[in-house]
Amino acid sequence: MAMRHTALVAAGTCLLTVSLTPPPAYAIGEAAVVFAIQALQSFMGKQLDNLGSKITSSLNDMTDPNSVASLIRDSATQSANYSKGQVAAQSHIADASNTAMATFLRQQHDTDVRDEHTMNSEFCAGLDAQQATMAAAKSSRSALGAITTVTDPRGEAEQGTPSYYGRSQGVTANSDLHLRRYCSQSDAASGLCTSVSRLPNADQRAASLFAADTLTVDGSVDAANDYGTTLIQPVAPAALRGDQATSTLGREAMLERRSYNARMSLARWVMAFITSLETPSVSLTNAQKTEMQAEGLQPLEKASWLQAVSLEVNRRVSNVQWNASLQTMAPAAVEREIATELALSNYLAMQNYRLGLYQSSIGATQVAQSEERKQQKTLTAMPSPTINP
Repeated sequence: MAMRHTALVAAGTCLLTVSLTPPPAYAIGEAAVVFAIQALQSFMGKQLDNLGSKITSSLNDMTDPNSVASLIRDSATQSANYSKGQVAAQSHIADASNTAMATFLRQQHDTDVRDEHTMNSEFCAGLDAQQATMAAAKSSRSALGAITTVTDPRGEAEQGTPSYYGRSQGVTANSDLHLRRYCSQSDAASGLCTSVSRLPNADQRAASLFAADTLTVDGSVDAANDYGTTLIQPVAPAALRGDQATSTLGREAMLERRSYNARMSLARWVMAFITSLETPSVSLTNAQKTEMQAEGLQPLEKASWLQAVSLEVNRRVSNVQWNASLQTMAPAAVEREIATELALSNYLAMQNYRLGLYQSSIGATQVAQSEERKQQKTLTAMPSPTINP
């Protein structure tokens, strides 16, 4: 079609050129030239109008699939479809990501719940040690009662004790006990005993009571008790018997003796309390035996209350396993461990309070004795008053 239009334009141009060339003498008339020009103009106008119509149709005709408008429309439609697909894909990706994250968070929450409710091995070891401590405390109270059952009648010079028959009998009994159990090199050299004892002079050495947390050596409990006897009341005064107790002076002497017995009983109670805390009374757990080894001590099958509490306190100070476990404990396990330590602190505070009661009693006794001595020094004996009936 383009070649046809070109041929027509060329023909019209040639005709125009021929028309404009000066005619020869035999040339066509003017009317013919005008007609040719008008025909060419008409032909060119129609062709141009047809060409414009076709160009406009190629741009704007939406029914023509090859028009620019159709191509632009199809391109926009395809872009819109791509955008819709991208939005849908992103929505699916977001849903999958949210589902995966929700699953992860739920698993993490389940893990946290499991860790919060899982009992740490250190808690179990601590609970075993606390049970051992309470069992040792019960045994210590029994030991305290057994010791004072012997020491109080002795100090009061009750019947069946050495001083009941006189002070000299009390001195002899104490000396015989020393030579029989605690003969020293000096005693043996003086001929008071035949050989040195296994625990020489243990009845007068503080190590017998305070050298170890548990009195484990054979005879160490007796040595601790005998040290308390030597320290507080080596010999009890003779008992007041017969006329000594019924006379006027005897009744006053009995009053003084009861006051003396009360003070000695208090002092012996405190010493017996200390001894009872060191008496072997409870079986140690494997964790406690391991702690003893870590501290460089010989593990014991049975230990005292003081030993059990000491091991439990020391375990939370220097034990490597406990400190390593503490680093990996869940927050709830750490809180339980703190609560356990607070409970142990409260328990020890209660024991200190009980010991404080003993110390306060001793302090009050000392004040009373001091004031009594001052009164005896300032007052002089006065005759009995005459009272009219």
